[in-house]
Formats: sequence, C-alpha cells, structure tokens
Amino acid sequence: MKNKLLDILEKRTLGIHSGIPSFCSANKIVIEAIMDQAKRFDDTVLIEATSNQVNQFGGYMDMTSVDFKEYVYKIADKIGFDKDKIILGGDHLGPLPWCSLPEEQAMEHAKKLVYDCVKAGYTKVHLDTSMKLGDDPEDEVLSNDIIAKRGAILYKECDKAYQELLKENPDAVHPVYIIGSEVPIPGGSQQEDDSLKVTNPRDFESTIIAYRKIFDKTGLSDAWNHIIGIVVQPGVEFGNADIHAYNRMDAIKLCNRLKKYPNIVFEGHSTDYQPPVKLREMVEDGIAIIKVGPALTNAVREAVFALSMIEEELIPDKNKRANFIEVLENEMMKDPSNWQKHYHGTDLEQHIARKYSFSDRSRYYFSHKAVVEAQKKLFDNLSNVEISLPLLHQYMPLQYSKVRDGKLQNSPRELVKDAVVCVVEDYNYAVKCNYMVNTMA
Repeated sequence: MKNKLLDILEKRTLGIHSGIPSFCSANKIVIEAIMDQAKRFDDTVLIEATSNQVNQFGGYMDMTSVDFKEYVYKIADKIGFDKDKIILGGDHLGPLPWCSLPEEQAMEHAKKLVYDCVKAGYTKVHLDTSMKLGDDPEDEVLSNDIIAKRGAILYKECDKAYQELLKENPDAVHPVYIIGSEVPIPGGSQQEDDSLKVTNPRDFESTIIAYRKIFDKTGLSDAWNHIIGIVVQPGVEFGNADIHAYNRMDAIKLCNRLKKYPNIVFEGHSTDYQPPVKLREMVEDGIAIIKVGPALTNAVREAVFALSMIEEELIPDKNKRANFIEVLENEMMKDPSNWQKHYHGTDLEQHIARKYSFSDRSRYYFSHKAVVEAQKKLFDNLSNVEISLPLLHQYMPLQYSKVRDGKLQNSPRELVKDAVVCVVEDYNYAVKCNYMVNTMA
C-alpha cells in the first residue's frame, strides 16, 4: 500500500498546491478536535509523538510506541474517525532523550526506539541525530558526516523493523523519512533571539551530500526512494512571549535551491502562532510539512481558563467551583521540573509565564490527577448551568459567534474543542487549495 505522504510530492511536481500539517500533541481534546475537523472534510491527519514524550521507557506520557498508537486509535473509535486516515509519526527519533550518555549507549537506545515505532506501524519517521552525545568533543561542531552516519544506523534499524512488520502484515505501508541537521529545539525557543538565521543553501545541500555518501557506502542507495523531506530553519520560531514570523524574502535562496530536488520537501518545525497567510507562503515555498504543537495545547489552556472565569460568574460559592486556574498553578509549583529551566525573571514574570507563555509548559501538567479532576469538575459545573451568550461574547468571542449561529453546541467540552479547531483551520488554509481562512482569527 502506498504511503499517503507521497501524494504531496506528486501533486507538487504537477504544480498543485499541497502540504500537510503535522500535529504534535497527545492531549485528548486536541486529538478529538483534529479528527472532528478532519471528518468534515474527509482529510487524512498526521499525528506525531516526540521521543521525549513516547519511548520504550515510557517518556513523560508514560507511553510506549504501541501505547500511543492504541491511545490515538481509541480516540478515533470514540468519535467514529476512520483509522485508515491516520498517519502516525515519530518526531525527533534518535538519541535525544539519552544525549548525555556515551554514543554507544545512546545509539542503542535510539535503535530500539526507531525499531519500535516502525514495528508499531508508524509511517512517518523523523530521524534526528543532530545533537551531541556524551562523549562527543564539547569544543567541536558536530559534523554532517557524523550526523549522517548515525542517521544511516537508525535507517537500517527502521528497515529491519519494516521487514519484520511485513511478515505479519504483507500490506503494511512503507514508512517515509525526514532527515536534517538544523533541527529546532522541541517545543520552541527558550529565549528571544533576534539573530535567528535561515539555513544556508550550502548547508542544506551538504546534508544531502553527507547522507548520499554514507548511504552509498553502506548499501542503502535506495533509501532515497523513501526520504521525502529535510528539516531546515526557514526563519520561524516562537518563545515565551515572542514570535518570529516567516519572511519569504529571507528564505528565498534556500527555497530556490530546493527546486533542484523535486522529490524532497522541507519540514518546518516551530510554526506555532504564525499568521495563516505566512503558513500558506511557507507551503507555497516548499516547506510543505508544517509542524505545530504548543499552539494546540495553548488553545486548550486558553479556553479552559475562559471557562474558569465564566464559572466564577455562574458559581458564586468558591467551594463548589473547580478553581482550575489555581489547581494548575499549585501543580506547577509543586513540581517545577517542567518549566523552571524555561521561565526566567522576577517572581511575577515567572508567574505570568506559567499561565500564559506561548511555550505552554503547562501542557505537561494536564495529565496530573489533580488537574484532570479539576477540568472534569469545571466541565460538570458548567454543564449544569446555562452559559449565556453575553458571557460567551465576553470570554470566548470566537465560539460565541458559532453558538449564536447554531454552528456550535454550547457545552464546555465542545467550546474547548472549537478553540483547537480555530488553530487547525489556519493550517487547513495553509495546505489546501481554495480554502478560506477563519476571518475572525
């Protein structure tokens, strides 16, 4: 069976505008919203898990590759979404979670990680070997040759897993691969960076040359039939309080060089919070796989905060409220490990960042028991009262318009899901032909 991501290359070769969003999130409401929206348009969705999030040791989601697959499929079954329209991807697959270990140990873990993903049926694999490992010289730049050598080792492991998968399922889809040495930090920048630089076209081609050399040397020349993209820095990034918007003139030399390689597209990371017109320009310019993560969970956080403010108006007794905002803050303060290295400044500045940062480190706490219970209580409280249109107009104006016009159910969960849909719509506009952007976004 053909990998659906190859359709993007074929369409672009014919001059047809084509791309795909890569949704990097394990949040249940986010995934439901993505699938609900895809059902409306009969779309295929690409959902990815990072190596820190999901791996053979559980990751911070306490899930293996198989666990994550079953988790996503269970959500699909719940809302009646066709699982054949789900592309599962592995993001930053490589030694990243173990980069403090010596190369031999780190790469053994990485080999197991990629093997598990492919064996589980993930059909889009980002091979990321761009980070230094524990015994790499600190004062030397990691060369493309080393990056490619380690990438080839992981590619071999993926191919071994695919051959094993074929024995169980002769119709198993062959995975496609993304490579690249200029890989942004997962989850966005930790600080404002006015010196953000677009990948030099020579560096992009050096990556291709290095991989071709090692693939030819190790008998993997046919790997290029399955490599569809390269990660580059096209000049987009976001931090806690800033967004570096795409400027196609800054990226024009890089994107023009891509035209020499019609069977490859660029993959853009950290595209969160970009204006929809900029996202579309990126896809037009060859950055056809556009990854988004924190913007999706931040949309959930914003919507739940808005509902918490509505709860304050409708539930006078504080003891009966969910007090979600307070509960989340308490959980983040009890365990600062997921935000402390990312939020700096005064106590007030850190407080504001914990609640509102674009990097959305709060997403790591939404699976905590206390936060899950608070969210459920909030939804239950507001399901038992009427959320009036004036309150929606005040706190959730985008959802207000849809509720007013009979296009959206006025229930807490649906209101939150629609906040995610507003983000998804920007990405639909970017990758589809003749698609209208959400005019209120």
